[in-house]
Amino acid sequence: MIHAPLPMLGFCAWSGTGKTTLLGQLIPLLRAQGLRIGVIKHAHHGFDLDRPGKDSWTLRKAGSVQTIVASRRRVACILEREEDAEEPSLEELIAIVDPRRLDLLLVEGFKQAVFPKIELHRPSMGRPLLCGRMPQIIAVASDAPIDLPRTLPLLDLNDHRALCRFVTDYCNDEALRQVAR
Repeated sequence: MIHAPLPMLGFCAWSGTGKTTLLGQLIPLLRAQGLRIGVIKHAHHGFDLDRPGKDSWTLRKAGSVQTIVASRRRVACILEREEDAEEPSLEELIAIVDPRRLDLLLVEGFKQAVFPKIELHRPSMGRPLLCGRMPQIIAVASDAPIDLPRTLPLLDLNDHRALCRFVTDYCNDEALRQVAR
């Protein structure tokens, strides 16, 4: 089981289910509860945060393997990895996060990593449930009624306020467990 220095909860699903869309709707509700949210997102493909012509891009292309761009309002860190490097593990990414600035760490993807997750499921996509073979799934959020292979809370994927309450309750329970450790 992967542990983090603060409450951490993942969201897993088949590609195209709407993980990022849901998090984009859920994060403002969690922020309204006073929570400071951090997110780690897995990307299957290469990606760029900066654009050609920008200073960070120029410095990176010149060979900088760590580029930090900072202003009064924002700090961004871009770490270059070797072409043949393995994907970073979730543990490596958690180590980059500053837990003093967060109350809850949300993780999108990292389906195979073992830590508590909510599965998003849309029966209309015709994909099997993941929870039957992944014991780290603690709840399923679906946009239609489904039969679950084991006893788990079934949440309405379209009821963002109920999902927010579930996540907030989980965060509070996990924070208490961490204090007890």
